[in-house]
Amino acid sequence: MIELAVFDMAGTTIEEHGAVYEALRHAVVSTGATVSAADLQTWMGTDKREAIAALVRIGGGTPDADLVERQYGVFRTDLERRYAQTPPLPIAGADTALAELRARGIRTALTTGFSDDVALPLLASLGWSTGAGGNLDAVVTADEVGRGRPAPYMIHRAMEKTGVVDVRTVLVAGDTTVDLEAGTNAGAGVVVGVLTGRLTRAQLERGPHTHVVASVADVPGLPETVRD
Repeated sequence: MIELAVFDMAGTTIEEHGAVYEALRHAVVSTGATVSAADLQTWMGTDKREAIAALVRIGGGTPDADLVERQYGVFRTDLERRYAQTPPLPIAGADTALAELRARGIRTALTTGFSDDVALPLLASLGWSTGAGGNLDAVVTADEVGRGRPAPYMIHRAMEKTGVVDVRTVLVAGDTTVDLEAGTNAGAGVVVGVLTGRLTRAQLERGPHTHVVASVADVPGLPETVRD
């Protein structure tokens, strides 16, 4: 039986209209590097500083620490502008799915490649929070771990925060291949791809998974989440 459900944020539980993809692309190409759609998608679910460094390097640039930090600032500024123009919203059915899982005694957590200064205001804008009266049991940002996805550390940190000790009782869901790889690397018992991001079913199914579903709204319907 699942004790903890760990979800990605952008594209999985939050509809942000492609803003992260475009802001990350802008942060890379504004250095003079080139970036392909395939490479950009590969790095979408990772820590955004790591993504900028990798994509600049792939695109022919030299991503020293100063450049990466400067371009992370470019990413943040562009993302904030895009969010102001088209505010993010919960993915359809996400609120209900989170509430239903918690009503069954399953703890819920969000993990993200964003740092605190991006993730926490975004969640606040949706009215999502942890603690008394909140709809989440934990949030883990890229700031809290030594390495982001596909490393398993954010998932393990979510387990630590929620008191779950058996990784086989953890469900991980995300819309990118690196989300699925992180769940698998963590040893999660259930690894779910959701089709609300930019990847097709065929693309997601190439990654390690136990299920691929249309949306996070379908997660409470998985047999592993139902208590006898």
